[in-house]
Amino acid sequence: KLDAQLKEWNTQISLLKAKADKTRAEAKIEYYKIIDELQKKVDEAKPKLQELKAATDDAWEDLKSGAEKAWAEVKTAIDAAASKFK
Repeated sequence: KLDAQLKEWNTQISLLKAKADKTRAEAKIEYYKIIDELQKKVDEAKPKLQELKAATDDAWEDLKSGAEKAWAEVKTAIDAAASKFK
């Protein structure tokens, strides 16, 4: 499920890049700042996914809350960025 979410976020970032490319130069700079921040958040969430995949049942609960927090931050950032691009 988490792998699918990462793929979806990467697709959304690609769509935002395509929209940014169609804007004026001034707006494009601002959009790409937002996109770069989104990509950083997604890249930061990827190791959490790897940790969860490798976790034993005992470690799962410890890692779960950190991963959920990272996921929530990425989702909020992507939703906010998508609303700015409308």
